[in-house]
Amino acid sequence: MKTSMRRSSRGARRSAAAVAVSAVLALTATACGDDGSGSAGDKGADGSGKGKVVFWDNNGGVRTDIWKEIIADFEKENPDIEVEYVGIAATEYQSKVDTALQGGGLPDVGGVGAAMLAGFAAQNALEPLDSRLGKSSLNGKLNEDMVKSLKAAGGRDDTLYSIPTSANNGVLYYRTDLFKQAGLDEPTTWDNFYEAADKLTDKGKNEFGYTIRGGAGSIAQALDAMYGQSGITSFWDSGNEKTTVNDPKNVAALEKYVGLFKKVTPAADLNNDFTKMVAQWDSGTIGMLNHNLGSYQDHVKALGVDKFRGIPQPVGPGGKRVQVSNPVDGLGLFKSSKNKDAAWKFIDFATSKAENSKFNEAAGQVPSNNDAAKDAWVSKAEPTKLAAEALSDGSTTIVQLPYYLPDWNTISKTDNEPAFQKVMNGSMSAKDFLDTLADQLNEAQTEWNEQKG
Repeated sequence: MKTSMRRSSRGARRSAAAVAVSAVLALTATACGDDGSGSAGDKGADGSGKGKVVFWDNNGGVRTDIWKEIIADFEKENPDIEVEYVGIAATEYQSKVDTALQGGGLPDVGGVGAAMLAGFAAQNALEPLDSRLGKSSLNGKLNEDMVKSLKAAGGRDDTLYSIPTSANNGVLYYRTDLFKQAGLDEPTTWDNFYEAADKLTDKGKNEFGYTIRGGAGSIAQALDAMYGQSGITSFWDSGNEKTTVNDPKNVAALEKYVGLFKKVTPAADLNNDFTKMVAQWDSGTIGMLNHNLGSYQDHVKALGVDKFRGIPQPVGPGGKRVQVSNPVDGLGLFKSSKNKDAAWKFIDFATSKAENSKFNEAAGQVPSNNDAAKDAWVSKAEPTKLAAEALSDGSTTIVQLPYYLPDWNTISKTDNEPAFQKVMNGSMSAKDFLDTLADQLNEAQTEWNEQKG
């Protein structure tokens, strides 16, 4: 009976998503026009290798300037190819692509990170890139772990559907000046973290120890805090069928973490996505912020390099650091493109040593091009350097999130971000939230295993 109810709930979820897509199409068909090349199922064509290429940036606004610089470099070297840049906010990107998958208007090239890859690949929307990479000068030059991560995320026969551009990592940013004034130790352990969050809070002066993410993107951050404290090192049980998200240790960890809300954090955190959270931290007197490498340059501009540090996540019991995986980002070639050869030239150029280094220095992330990763700026950008070391020196265990599940993004965003806000404001228990999340994940995993088998 319970399985039947879960399937019915999931069917309702998909029906609601379909209705939403139809509504968006009806509202935007005349307003947006066809600013790309096709829809899912369109086989496209290689084209002449010249002409126009439409590129959708999956982090528009944040990365617009650096992408326009890379495009200018590309067009200078390839004067017979024009790249039309379309910047789309990270919070809106998936819905825009999903709409285009149904009704047309897909670009030639788009940002396709691990978290979205399975859903796009399952709709046969992406061009396999193994053959093109094999013939490229990039072959053997890309970080093998990032390539493997994107192949696994695609969930289909170890096929590469996205060329990696960068790897991110969870970072705990903290105000060194405020810690020094308060006589606090560096928050390298979870005990130190909670102590600092409490001691740095003075609501009367509008001073808070921490800012918690309650808006878009909240689930990944909550999972990071849960597994980091519980020390559980696998997302699935030994049979690879049941998730560990609602393990009692994770429930206790989430209860403690969510207990920070409004006690040592601003009330506005309930609705804050990463841009609002980062801006709030940069302009105020908040002690700590969990984000990733991508906001490092924002902090440098706002605070300089002397008032903060960005370090790997705190260690838990026994000095062990456990983090959930941050999705590798990349560039995908949409199968419907009528100009695939020119589109590939742009992907190939953007992930070359010079351009990949330029992009990641601006983004503060770990380059995918092995030669770019050796550039001097990597060792000078401390959070990037520390992140790279933590990921390679054996000090960190990564809990791999199931990006390969086609429903992962829907489950972790649409279905459960509103529910997480209920946990924060006290109208839902952490256990009920995690039990519901576990039911959805277990069902999705069962279906995926059946399809794969």
